[in-house]
Amino acid sequence: MFSYFLSKVLFLSASFYIIVRVELIVGGPILTTDRKFKRVVIKLSGEALAGEKGYGIDPVTVDDIAAQIQSVKEAGLDVAVVNGGGNIWRGLAGSSKGMDRATADYMGMLATIINSLALQDALETRGVATRVQTAIEMRQIAEPYIRRRAIRHLEKGRVVIFAAGTGNPYFSTDTTAALRAAEIEADAILMAKKGVDGVYDSDPNINRHAKKFDHLEYIEVIQKNLKVMDSTAISLCMDNKIPIVVFNIDQKGNILRAAKGEKIGTLVGGL
Repeated sequence: MFSYFLSKVLFLSASFYIIVRVELIVGGPILTTDRKFKRVVIKLSGEALAGEKGYGIDPVTVDDIAAQIQSVKEAGLDVAVVNGGGNIWRGLAGSSKGMDRATADYMGMLATIINSLALQDALETRGVATRVQTAIEMRQIAEPYIRRRAIRHLEKGRVVIFAAGTGNPYFSTDTTAALRAAEIEADAILMAKKGVDGVYDSDPNINRHAKKFDHLEYIEVIQKNLKVMDSTAISLCMDNKIPIVVFNIDQKGNILRAAKGEKIGTLVGGL
């Protein structure tokens, strides 16, 4: 009896090995286990949604970004998104011209909600289940931000878009990305930049001799005053050991490459 049981165990083990080997050879789903990240927060600037116009929302550009996010979702990752609002309104620009800073920032939060709804529509048009959660309650158009509900959406395979920043003035959407990444226990923040393929020691659009960094530590970003994120966001990532991948969104497929852990752009922090 024992010999029969042992032979069955050996047969099943051999069968499992054969199946694994076949899936590896033909490119089956087991290949997705090679990725370095399981859950990511994608940080999009408002300008990324504006396309070549530089302002407003370009539907073609938004659909292209939605297609890239869909590819990340189909690769098996949990995906959350934080949008900026600079294509519609910048709080700092308003306050610099005499507007009350808190009022200007709240207007910026509303701009991020408009962008989030546009991205949600593009994703759902493609059949990607999506939820928008806002830090400022507006129940008619989006869910209020609730951490446990956001995590449950991710576990169910939905893309979650965090809108309205942190809900507080004086905090940027970069800080929002760092905060939400820590809250949902994301493995990385993917900083999708427009027109630049990483972090440089000076503006590469002005200085053609600008040096690009392949890897930086968090403290270096702060000490060198590099424009990756604001200091609050960088400090939050450093405290929670959340790596940041900075890359160019203009090149199609880069979001997926960054999400899969490929060497792309600039890595801040360690993996």
